[in-house]
Amino acid sequence: MPKATAAPGKKLLTPADHTLIMIDHQSQMAFATKSIDAVLLRNNAALVAAGAAGFGVSTILTTVAEKTFSGPIFDEIKAAFPKADVIDRTSMNTWEDPRIAERVNAIGKPKIVLAGLWTSVCIVGPALSALDQGFEVYVVADACGDVSDEAHERAMDRMVQAGSQPMTSLQYLLELQRDWARGGTYDLTTGIAKKFGGAYGLGIIYAKAMFGAHEG
Repeated sequence: MPKATAAPGKKLLTPADHTLIMIDHQSQMAFATKSIDAVLLRNNAALVAAGAAGFGVSTILTTVAEKTFSGPIFDEIKAAFPKADVIDRTSMNTWEDPRIAERVNAIGKPKIVLAGLWTSVCIVGPALSALDQGFEVYVVADACGDVSDEAHERAMDRMVQAGSQPMTSLQYLLELQRDWARGGTYDLTTGIAKKFGGAYGLGIIYAKAMFGAHEG
């Protein structure tokens, strides 16, 4: 008979146990993305980036053909990681670039969190590759997008069937915080939520403005 203890499950993310890889959040890639509105996509990518930066998550940023075709990485991601050395690739599968493998190995975390464009190509590739090499893989579904709903959904299905764990951008942020009693990151988390958390963020703004509410 299992026994309940007041401890988090091993599948929950912590700031220290994973590497976030943000892939090809670029203008040209976003133009053809139809499974999610471009403004919402940028917002969700910003939420993930701001959360990762604020919590000190090991993060790799990568682009494809930035100078010749796809354009710069979203400003919101650049703002979260202003000193990041962004790896520009030619390979559609990020995992096949030796520089990515080198950074992943140097960081040495057992879990990989992926977000980017497009889901069916540039996220499926590294997800299946990382799983094959023994990593736990999480995919931030609403910080990804594809040329159609069908393309995005079938890509998510394929990754989940292979063992990836889907999540959302707001879920990612709140999983990093996970306890409102953690006062050191309380203002960080609610601040990011107020800026990028949609209706949830509006609720925080209202509650604090009207009656000084505090989640803790």
